Amino acid sequence: MKAIRVHEFGGPEVLRLEAVSDLVPEDSKQVVVRVRAIGVNPFHRLLCAGLVVRPPLPFIPGDDAAGVVEAVGTAVTAVKVGDRVYGGQPLTGTYAEQVLYTESEVYPLPDNISFSQGASLRGPYFTAHYALFGKGRGVAGETVFVHGASGGVGIAAVQLARSAGLRVIGTASSDRGRELVKQQGAHHVFDHSAPGYIEQILELTGGRGVELILEMKADVNLPKATQLVAPSGRIVMIGGKDIGAGASGSVEFNPFSTLFKNADILGLYIGAATPAEVAVMKAAIFAGLENGTLYPIIGQEMPLTDAAQALEAIGQAGAFGKIILIP
Repeated sequence: MKAIRVHEFGGPEVLRLEAVSDLVPEDSKQVVVRVRAIGVNPFHRLLCAGLVVRPPLPFIPGDDAAGVVEAVGTAVTAVKVGDRVYGGQPLTGTYAEQVLYTESEVYPLPDNISFSQGASLRGPYFTAHYALFGKGRGVAGETVFVHGASGGVGIAAVQLARSAGLRVIGTASSDRGRELVKQQGAHHVFDHSAPGYIEQILELTGGRGVELILEMKADVNLPKATQLVAPSGRIVMIGGKDIGAGASGSVEFNPFSTLFKNADILGLYIGAATPAEVAVMKAAIFAGLENGTLYPIIGQEMPLTDAAQALEAIGQAGAFGKIILIP
């Protein structure tokens, strides 16, 4: 099979398309999936740079994919050859024509969801659900502010929050992005590249602020989030601005802006979710896909050969939907 491999840590330029051995189930509970679509996530830039974890070299990056079951171990009963699936945590990287999973990490893909949409689920939708309802403890009737809502995680958060009865405020820096956020169910949409939008949101909430903030660029926007959070509110940090430069960004803010509000600032890493938490996300997302309340938006499809360009694109401003690689 063909796969993208990383032989040295660095920027997107270190990605190389190579021929490697085909995969086979290595024990009785493993599943090989023929990949039809691959999700590109900001975390992949950190992985290739060796800035968060440093897997043994060479390695295949990627953790989101959808496709068709190609081979199963002798004890696998949950899926069969030919089933349409998307993956949870893979045993091998997803930037490839095949991926290996344990049986428990292969999830059914509803017929109304394309492979590209399926490859948009584990990273963006599981992260958004965890941020809203796991770490963020959001409940119906509260207001959630999605700071950067036109990307993959942002759109997932808007759809999930709206379907759960939260009042949704989102931002995007382009007219196209703001229109997309509005179409996906946000009650109010602002331009976070324009001055004064924080004050506008505070005015919208009668000066109280919002109960829950999902922050995509914590190393830039955390001071703004502390201004905007309501008493006893929660700020969930999902990402940072300069993903390509590493996870060492710093930010200055007045701690009393949250202390006297009794507010929480929470970090989120989807890889640290417990099996019980993952089971909740999986069930909720499957139900939303089936009933039509969840519908991943694909911003761009690119061939696997353009993996380096895809990683460059995901770090740029003006995110719109999900970037997908096609083997």
